[in-house]
Amino acid sequence: PDLKLSGRRSFLKALYRLPFDWVEEKTTLLADKILVNSKYTANVFLETFRSAKVAPEVLYPSINLKSYDSSAPACPSLSKELQKSTYFVSINRFERKKEIELALHAFAKLRSTLTTSEFINLKIIVAGGYDPRVRENVEYKAELENLASDLEITEQVVFKPSFSNEERSALLSHGFAVVYTPSNEHFGIVPVEAMYSERPIIACNSGGPTESILHEKTGLLSSADSAGFSSAMIRLLKDRDWASKLGKHGKQRVVELFSLESFASRLHTIVLDVLSSRP
Repeated sequence: PDLKLSGRRSFLKALYRLPFDWVEEKTTLLADKILVNSKYTANVFLETFRSAKVAPEVLYPSINLKSYDSSAPACPSLSKELQKSTYFVSINRFERKKEIELALHAFAKLRSTLTTSEFINLKIIVAGGYDPRVRENVEYKAELENLASDLEITEQVVFKPSFSNEERSALLSHGFAVVYTPSNEHFGIVPVEAMYSERPIIACNSGGPTESILHEKTGLLSSADSAGFSSAMIRLLKDRDWASKLGKHGKQRVVELFSLESFASRLHTIVLDVLSSRP
């Protein structure tokens, strides 16, 4: 809702927004059915539009499974590189709210738990949407590069801004595990992509990922701190057979809940319910 996005930094701004917020709430609630992408978003909706009498219906987003099923090798050069070491993969836009620094801090903590040879063989790829015309993208990437230097892991961090679909497929197919750092995401499609690609996923125990990921069955939900994420990474590294099972179970879950077919079936049911409730 625009009501959530617009700041209220002063009394005058809050006063100015009052009529707009009122109109937004009243007109939104005129809808026969309101759909949201997660139970978390439904709760945010009810907290925002307090006059709502009925909770929104949850319709989980989907991915086109066929676009991940190509038999042709995706980006052979990147795929080959990914097989030389054990790579953790972070996929997010280069925005501060995505908290990508959490992944770097967690990765650096592995040094104190693993042997030197084990740690040196690890790498992390920080990939995601990046536009050099967007100031935050440029600044945040530079901040992350400086952080990697401060943590003395520069040689083990690979930045891949604005990757192609082929590179995305390679990252998801050959990375060891996916690390998803944002807190309180309304849904988050990356965990779904990771699970369908049979990669174990580590994410914050908040927001949409708590609904898409089954803890210790398709991935790991962690506290939003480097100690929690690092501990989850160690668990996967120490039991790679279990990590592989998490990936396989994740793919089954995506097929059941997050395919286009599941989305269409659920939407069809909702539409029929709305039509049948009309006088």
